[in-house]
Amino acid sequence: MIKKNTIPTILGMIILVAGTFFGVFLLNSKQFFRLGASSDVTPKDVRVSNVDEGGFTISWTTDKATSGFLVWGESASGTDKVQKEDIQDSKFFTHSITLSGLKPGTTYYYKINSDSVSFDNNGVAWQAATGPAIGANKNSQIISGVVSNAAGLPAQKALVYANIGGYLLSTTTSASGNFVIQLGGARTQDLGSFLDINPSQTLIQISVQSPPDQPASAQIYPQSANPMPPLILGKTSDFRSLPANASGGSPGAELNLPANASGESKFNVPSNLNTPAPTTVILDNLTDGETVSTTKPQFMGKGPSGTALTIEIHSQDVITQNVSVGSTGNWSFTPSSDLSAGNHTITVLWKDAAGITRSLTRTFVVQAAEIPAFTASQSGSTTLPTPTSTPILSPTPTSTISATLAPVPVTGSLTPTILLSIMGVAVSAFSFFLWKMSEG
Repeated sequence: MIKKNTIPTILGMIILVAGTFFGVFLLNSKQFFRLGASSDVTPKDVRVSNVDEGGFTISWTTDKATSGFLVWGESASGTDKVQKEDIQDSKFFTHSITLSGLKPGTTYYYKINSDSVSFDNNGVAWQAATGPAIGANKNSQIISGVVSNAAGLPAQKALVYANIGGYLLSTTTSASGNFVIQLGGARTQDLGSFLDINPSQTLIQISVQSPPDQPASAQIYPQSANPMPPLILGKTSDFRSLPANASGGSPGAELNLPANASGESKFNVPSNLNTPAPTTVILDNLTDGETVSTTKPQFMGKGPSGTALTIEIHSQDVITQNVSVGSTGNWSFTPSSDLSAGNHTITVLWKDAAGITRSLTRTFVVQAAEIPAFTASQSGSTTLPTPTSTPILSPTPTSTISATLAPVPVTGSLTPTILLSIMGVAVSAFSFFLWKMSEG
């Protein structure tokens, strides 16, 4: 039989245990490790794309403009490497980070840090695997276009995805809303071989993410996709009936001579005259699909004197720079940073005398020094479900509480009861305080 004067002590212990359980319940039910994080920084629509033997791209969106980076490694417990976004000290709604220089056929683990809060996939790190080494693809097909919002303004850093036969390719738009995606890296779903792309039959499913605007989507065949019609955020388009178009060339001109004109001109041009300045912009030191052996190639061309050019190089990242045609009608451009080994695309944009925007595009390959050429390819999982992001503070401190047995209370003494009650109430109050902070 329990003595009457021992009841207060037992009551105090009950209060302590109840307070502890109450605190644990609050922490678990409200995910206390989200303290200070708001839902609008949570990564959404996390996707893996551009998977090849040497890397892949991780992309996601957030409900507010944030900055972010990846922590990653070769084991779930060893995510100690950091890869930041290309544009640092800036915040965007869309995010895309490419990991390169990885091992073929290897699984990697990663977590996403969004505005200083680390997120994982329901308590475990996300994972993605590189494909086997299968060499470089000779296919130099590309698709290109421009993304704008409903008001006609260019969508900068919009995420553009191209799903081809279940393989996901991705890129981001430039400041002018332009994008270029190389199809040569597209692989089969098992990543074991390159896709056989038929220009008139292989369907490309395009999707664009650019919060807070509504997404855009389109269907098109490769033969009509360079360039494709403008993609408008909030609209769904079907371009499958479009005829084939010419890709990547400068505007041409056709000269029709009179029927009675002779095949040889009788007008003698002195050989010491300078060559007339070109009437359009040309890129004359690079052929389509050419392989270059330097990571900083120099591009040179000609054009009307004073013409302002916007040059974009699309690969893993987008490099954009403005140059002008010199007084002699020549222009040149060298990337500000080294290009990775593999496939790249250069696009030159300018306005002609009538104010119409013109462009020319060339693909080229940067030759690797000692490793297989890196080709920007796509996702290793075509049915990759959108994971549920579970945030955790990084680092997550773990406090270890050492339990020390209290002296056995003397029968009838209220001191242990009071102490235990105070501890129970304190635990409950502190847990409630932390829960309210996580609510706010």
